[in-house]
Amino acid sequence: MTCTLLMRSSRRICIETIRRYLPASSKMIYSAAGRNLDTASAPQSHCGTKYSDRTLTSYRTYHQQSSVAVETRPQVWLITGCSSGFGRRLVTSALARGDRVIATARTVEDIKIPSSPNLNVLQLDVTAGFEVIKARLDQAAKIWGQIDVLVNNAGAGYLGMLEEGRSDLLEKQFKVNVMGTLDVTSAALPHLRASKSATVVILGSRSAYTTERAGLGFYSASKAAVHSLGETLSVELAPFAIKVLIVAPGAFKTEGIYRQSFFTANSIPAYDELRNIAMKRFSAVPGTQKGDPDKAMETVVDVVKGEGKAKGRPWPLYLALGDDADEGIRQKSTKLLRHVDEWGDVIKGVNFDP
Repeated sequence: MTCTLLMRSSRRICIETIRRYLPASSKMIYSAAGRNLDTASAPQSHCGTKYSDRTLTSYRTYHQQSSVAVETRPQVWLITGCSSGFGRRLVTSALARGDRVIATARTVEDIKIPSSPNLNVLQLDVTAGFEVIKARLDQAAKIWGQIDVLVNNAGAGYLGMLEEGRSDLLEKQFKVNVMGTLDVTSAALPHLRASKSATVVILGSRSAYTTERAGLGFYSASKAAVHSLGETLSVELAPFAIKVLIVAPGAFKTEGIYRQSFFTANSIPAYDELRNIAMKRFSAVPGTQKGDPDKAMETVVDVVKGEGKAKGRPWPLYLALGDDADEGIRQKSTKLLRHVDEWGDVIKGVNFDP
């Protein structure tokens, strides 16, 4: 296959090489289980194309440089969901680094952040549909003439049994967490492409890996979906030097995280016992979280700017935050690897006979 080469900032990027070497979910799984995917199975070709050492070295060098470069000029952040939680703290952290922030929320009066010449607030409902969102983001880009960092933080969590909530509750959940994320990102991308150093941050969740919990299906499915979107975006946006960061936090002590009540409008008696157990488990969480949201968002800013804890490190596609996030990823990875180890002969025994 002939690789398509694009020119940006005097760098030639081979799309097929990007596909092969950008981090993917399989790398995360192997790393979490203590395996090195690059050394275990890193062929020097893809789709029938053999890459020269020079081509591979050039891409690795490009990716490493773009990962650790520290932006010296003030960056302009656009952050969704800034009325509370991670969003509000992220605004404060970015401002403290000397950057400019466009803080958005469905209701701007709910954004309780001290005024600053580097802060501008904007009303934005991520469920309003692409055309409405695009008009708002075009307006936002005119404030300082650019958008360098987009943070998809706005979200909601709906708890309920899958059969009881059905597709109605799933659609409601996805409209905020998935469609909202994609619409905001799509509307922002023309402005991000115009930036010399742009980043898309997606607030996912460790719940994408801890899905085997009654009552969590709608929320965890939405977070697994945005993780997948982020992985694909990391490949599609690489030719434009736009980096993607998928943040997977565990449980953090933020306001209103469990504001949505457990769905019981369509109760099925067969689930009464399991539903009650799930409801008690979720209601016991608030106030017990070990995660410090201020530290978490400081870490996100470190990574985006290549400072502090991230200084000198290569760009991570994923940023897991919290002991429970670490544990959840390791358990999921181990389970999947155990499956392919134990069932390997069956898994690989379904090809056509030679």
